[in-house]
Amino acid sequence: MADAFIPLHALKGRGAASRLAHRFERDQRAAFDDGWGTLEESEAEALPPLQTEVRFEDARSVLGENDSPDIPFDRSLNPYRGCEHGCIYCFARPTHSYLNLSPGLDFETRLIAKRNIAEVLRVELGRRNYRPSQIAIGTATDCYQPIERELRLTRSVIEVLKETRHPFALVTKSSAVEHDLDLIAPMAADRLAAVYVTITTLDGELARKLEPRAAAPHRRLRTLRTLADAGVPVGVSVAPQIPFVTEDMEQVLEAAWEAGARSAFYTVIRLPWEVAPLFKQWLELHYPQRAGRIMARIREMRGGRDYDADFATRMKGSGLWADLIRQRFEKATHRIGFNRERIALDLSAFRPPGAAGQGSLF
Repeated sequence: MADAFIPLHALKGRGAASRLAHRFERDQRAAFDDGWGTLEESEAEALPPLQTEVRFEDARSVLGENDSPDIPFDRSLNPYRGCEHGCIYCFARPTHSYLNLSPGLDFETRLIAKRNIAEVLRVELGRRNYRPSQIAIGTATDCYQPIERELRLTRSVIEVLKETRHPFALVTKSSAVEHDLDLIAPMAADRLAAVYVTITTLDGELARKLEPRAAAPHRRLRTLRTLADAGVPVGVSVAPQIPFVTEDMEQVLEAAWEAGARSAFYTVIRLPWEVAPLFKQWLELHYPQRAGRIMARIREMRGGRDYDADFATRMKGSGLWADLIRQRFEKATHRIGFNRERIALDLSAFRPPGAAGQGSLF
């Protein structure tokens, strides 16, 4: 699998700069200059736009369980593998390696849709030993990425959760969540739903490079306002924080508060497995003069390495720079008023789906 750079003119709307070979691949290929100028010619060619492909999967199970001490939920659900938003920093990119696909461009162009997710979820919720716990939707890849408009898998999941009165929270960078307000708002009124919107920066030019197919920052703020006005508890994620790249955390928090968000959280950038070389490629393409300084600060937060998976530090980092980010976040959220009340959802209202997949009539 080739891992050479693809020319920038062919990358419009994409985050990664290559189909980086995944960590299980035995062979790697790279472009080679044969002395006849063919390498320069190929790079100058107007390549066709990279198309998105969708494959379908019949999932055997859909609820993932988590016991990591640094994650505030123990149950999650993701309707899609891969994500067309193309966020270069996405920690889920390495999961495409298990599918024998590149965590680079394949992650954002070769997507897997779990077409039977609602049916399997209904079965899992109906098991005799099932006990309700808040389900986090879209924790790995965005549950409202563009293909959701057509496939509506996230909507089918929420329909099952509404039928069974099961609490959930979701996180997204997309305004498409507004399309499901007819389901989410009534559940929120019964303390069964909450939504978090990720806003990494207010700088539209930067967002287009970092998160090329996600909604623009101003559009995400409007989504926050729409959800809040509909009575949905909303929060903002200002994750990930990237030294010398995302520098407007305080402004994001202030704008999110004005739009109706009342809770907030952050993480620092995580570069597990193939994410590290992909992010370095991105830096060299978009911020070559700053690349060394940015990576030096990231390593400073990771004990001198690109990444440290230790549960105690992987979300927030360690050291002087991580402490500075933490202080900025805490001072800003305290001053603005965030996180004064915890969003608590109701677990007591759950009712298992009835026989043959039908809810109770009474």
